[in-house]
Amino acid sequence: MAMRQTPLTCSGHTRPVVDLAFSGITPYGYFLISACKDGKPMLRQGDTGDWIGTFLGHKGAVWGATLNTDATKAATAAADFTAKVWDAVSGDEILTLAHKHIVKTVNFTQDSSCLLTGGNDKLLRIYDLSNPEAAPQEIAGHTSAIKKALWYNNDKQILSAAEDKTIRLWDRSSMQEVKTLTFDTSVSSMEYMTDGDILVITYGKTIAFYNALSLDLIKSVEAPAPINSASLHPEKDFFVAGGDDFKLYKFDYSNKEELESYKGHFGPVHCVRFSPDGELYASGSEDGTLRLWQTAVGKTYGLWKCVLPEDLGAENSEQLYTSPPEIKA
Repeated sequence: MAMRQTPLTCSGHTRPVVDLAFSGITPYGYFLISACKDGKPMLRQGDTGDWIGTFLGHKGAVWGATLNTDATKAATAAADFTAKVWDAVSGDEILTLAHKHIVKTVNFTQDSSCLLTGGNDKLLRIYDLSNPEAAPQEIAGHTSAIKKALWYNNDKQILSAAEDKTIRLWDRSSMQEVKTLTFDTSVSSMEYMTDGDILVITYGKTIAFYNALSLDLIKSVEAPAPINSASLHPEKDFFVAGGDDFKLYKFDYSNKEELESYKGHFGPVHCVRFSPDGELYASGSEDGTLRLWQTAVGKTYGLWKCVLPEDLGAENSEQLYTSPPEIKA
């Protein structure tokens, strides 16, 4: 009997959720941060979605949010022309980094010593967090707003995607452009795991996988609808994607077949990411919610408990023939 996917809904935001990120696995589990146009990024326990706290201080929509590996620091990018760094344990604001325009993306180095930012003023900035008063290093080259910027190749390089329909690779020490990938439409998302050898890019209805070292295309998949975000499972068995038709799609990575699609959100899906242990994936939507979805439906994990027919007891035996086993969340 097929198990039914029962997503956990994380409410609390009052506007569209536009970005989310997981921490690494820490002694206290792993954590999830969400960016929302309500200006109030939230921290949650990653495996259950339980709310831990809200970072208060931005005066405009928050477009980007990230956690460092051990979940001790958070960073956010906002429409109030600032990026902020937060103590993710206490919730206190550590730094406000003023920009000249809307900030869209933030990313920590692996050792949390530097923060990379990008946004509508087309510049990449590198802030030394141990010396925040110092002027940031700036990298120019994109011809329109930067949507996403990531540290790359053990923080020796930077990868950025912009509205100018390009993804550009930069050398950190020389600050020079190394390579440019050009697309026929603006790139909607990029995913790169720090220990990974694959870069995941979405644009239009396409989900594309690139060799992280050579930036050569490995394969691409066409989805049924425009896709805003995709995430590859840590084991690289399959990937998930979400977009404009409110659905989440799951594809086999090796043969590119669509395995499943789920409709749970009531608006376009803006962001989707696998948890660091690969047991679930989180999605954020225009409907103002985050949803957590099980990778292996029916497994007991987090708040999901698998109830098998034989566990229901004799008094419920007639149910066994009328409905599939439910997963209680």
